[in-house]
Amino acid sequence: MQIDGLPPLREVIASHGLSARKSMGQNFLLDLNLTARIARLAGDLAGSDVLEIGPGPGGLTRGLLAEGARKVLAIEKDARCLPALAEIAAAYPGRLQVIEGDALEIDPLAHLTPPIKVAANLPYNVGTELLVRWLTPKVWPPFWDSLTLMFQREVAERIVAKPGSKAYGRLALLAQWRAEPKIVMDLPPEVFTPAPKVHSAVVHLAALPEPRYPADPAVLNRVVAAAFNQRRKMLRAALRGLHPQIEAILAEVGIAPTARAEEIGLEGFCALARRLAAG
Repeated sequence: MQIDGLPPLREVIASHGLSARKSMGQNFLLDLNLTARIARLAGDLAGSDVLEIGPGPGGLTRGLLAEGARKVLAIEKDARCLPALAEIAAAYPGRLQVIEGDALEIDPLAHLTPPIKVAANLPYNVGTELLVRWLTPKVWPPFWDSLTLMFQREVAERIVAKPGSKAYGRLALLAQWRAEPKIVMDLPPEVFTPAPKVHSAVVHLAALPEPRYPADPAVLNRVVAAAFNQRRKMLRAALRGLHPQIEAILAEVGIAPTARAEEIGLEGFCALARRLAAG
């Protein structure tokens, strides 16, 4: 598929010697048809700045720009990719800014103007950490309107998991408390170069204007962490360190003290966090 006047990605990779590096969690998606589809899953980009992490040779970057993003800010740690990204910037004057560095250490907000969307084929080794950071800012609503992110399928399933499933845990509660997450696309290993050993999926998370249920973020995080760190234990045992009367408090908020973490929904955890915050 030709989405712009630039060469196919295989040619770009060959001309710049861009073999994917496992140490950087790189798996390049070379089909511009697929990268354009992912860009469209981020919604209408025409009036938005887009933050992209780990653009690599720029497949998704080109999709985002071709789909009308007002500006793309791409943060890339691998200096080998910068010449290829510079070629894209030249083809889209004034619309692509590339910063070389580690996304975990760079504050992108000085370079972005709201409304802001995040869209990325995240490097496997930092994907979950970045998602957690974006879901736990000091103030809410966050700087982003939506996140459209590619993960290993297993991680994607953890983000959208419901109570009672093995995938249900801290990530599901964190994502679903403040956002509306959905798996919007599946990708088999063979569409990547090199092909990973796992399937991938794109998750779209739309930020809610306020959390689904009231709770202090720090208290909720502490409750959920304690519950799932010992998920096989009954809650009266797993949460014993949070309050000397935890069994009575659980019963007070309608949670059976003999229940396990994976049986409790988001509303129940928020009710427990509010009660513990009250003393």
